[in-house]
Amino acid sequence: MAYQDQIAQAHRIVEEARTWSGIDPEAVARMRLQNRFRTGLDIARHTARIMREDMAAYDADPALYTQSLGCWHGFIGQQKMISIKKHFGSTQRRYLYLSGWMVAALRSEFGPLPDQSMHEKTSVPALIEELYTFLRQADARELGLLFRDLDAARKNGNTLREREILTAIDNHQTHIVPIIADIDAGFGNAEATYLLARKMIEAGACCIQIENQVSDEKQCGHQDGKVTVPHEDFIAKLRAVRYAFLELGVDDGLIVARTDSLGAGLTKQIAVSRRPGDLGDLYNGFLDCEEITPETCVNGDVVINRNGRLMRPKRLASNLFQFRPGTGEDRCVLDCITALENGADLLWIETEKPHIEQIAGMVDRIRAVIPDAKLVYNNSPSFNWTVNFRQQVYDAWEKAGRDVSSYDRARLMSAEYDETELAREADERIRTFQADGSRQAGIFHHLITLPTYHTAALSTDNLAKEYFGREGMLGYVRNVQRQEIRQGIACVKHQNMAGSDIGDDHKEYFAGEAALKAGGAHNTMNQFG
Repeated sequence: MAYQDQIAQAHRIVEEARTWSGIDPEAVARMRLQNRFRTGLDIARHTARIMREDMAAYDADPALYTQSLGCWHGFIGQQKMISIKKHFGSTQRRYLYLSGWMVAALRSEFGPLPDQSMHEKTSVPALIEELYTFLRQADARELGLLFRDLDAARKNGNTLREREILTAIDNHQTHIVPIIADIDAGFGNAEATYLLARKMIEAGACCIQIENQVSDEKQCGHQDGKVTVPHEDFIAKLRAVRYAFLELGVDDGLIVARTDSLGAGLTKQIAVSRRPGDLGDLYNGFLDCEEITPETCVNGDVVINRNGRLMRPKRLASNLFQFRPGTGEDRCVLDCITALENGADLLWIETEKPHIEQIAGMVDRIRAVIPDAKLVYNNSPSFNWTVNFRQQVYDAWEKAGRDVSSYDRARLMSAEYDETELAREADERIRTFQADGSRQAGIFHHLITLPTYHTAALSTDNLAKEYFGREGMLGYVRNVQRQEIRQGIACVKHQNMAGSDIGDDHKEYFAGEAALKAGGAHNTMNQFG
């Protein structure tokens, strides 16, 4: 609703109440616009529509892929979206990612934990709610600045400027964007998955990512020892998440089905199979087995019938069963097709390296069955991007017959290669990886799971080194505050960012001329213009 229409509506409400003479209808309109999304479900419905529209746009043109960065705190997510609006003028096709890894490492009451689903499950919806609280505050702050500019234009009689600001208010783009939220392996059985998904959706999540690992054996996607579940178990959890969306009226909510089969060589259970060629039989067909006879069976053997032959799956001391080596890609393809045929909207294939040809090879096989299959891809900090891409270039050059004798493939991370032609080509491949992957390998969404974990550590290290060293206070002023001022970082006015101006506006609404406001002439924030 346009700003002037909001004022008119509030005016009618206040007039009808008769005793609300001290309520300013324009202030009501401002507060409503600053709080456009009243509930998490409002956010989930709004952002689900955005993602659906973006998926359709990508299907028409793979250059229109989407991106996100993982954020472990509401403030980090807020500053990311403020930065995007500042530099690019629009939040279009830019999302947030909620990483289970970062929740475990940074948000658990137990302290730092590995990514093994040991953290409190409620910390996930709590972080979703926190992220959207900070994004809503970013809306309120930005609109509050426009309202102040509008008041100044009116006071100065500048009607042209007043019209410009009114247009900006009516066309204001919210900082509220989709969050792809990590539910790990569901934190238990299908009922537990449903209950947690419901909490996440109520907090604002329009898109939930779930993986096919065993909940109580869950490992980070880039660690060893991953254990997958049979397809029927995973399908039950996909349905649980879908029921949660439908129960809450987020009918176009999205599910990302993640397969860890490429790096998972183990399963906790043998799938139920009722007939040859069904899903259970296909899953069991990947088991590493040896043929036996009734005479060679020993006490405690688990035996399956494969085409009339008795087969003994290899069972480890941990009571886990082993897949045949080299079956990871085939299992990934089957996982993805099965997930899409059973309610998933997007796929996530966790790989061990960022290699477009490898990803594209699997996606081509999936798209032969489901042509509009699309990936969410983890541009992971667990990959050594420098080494991987330098080795890819080295291998391509060697295959093409180029002389690579001046390079040591095992030492390509060395800084001595930074200015070489090989390093420059590798960096260019890294630069275009997202566009190339979206065009060639069906990647709709590129994310980095835990970048802000690393940026926080790096920036803190740099500040500590200088502030506690010879540079002293200059280490902060030169490398932080001076850069904030010159780069137009909104947080240089930290009181404003924390909401002091919004609070002053409210004080004036509530108390009029009697309001005791913080933003007067003696506020040191005025030193920053």
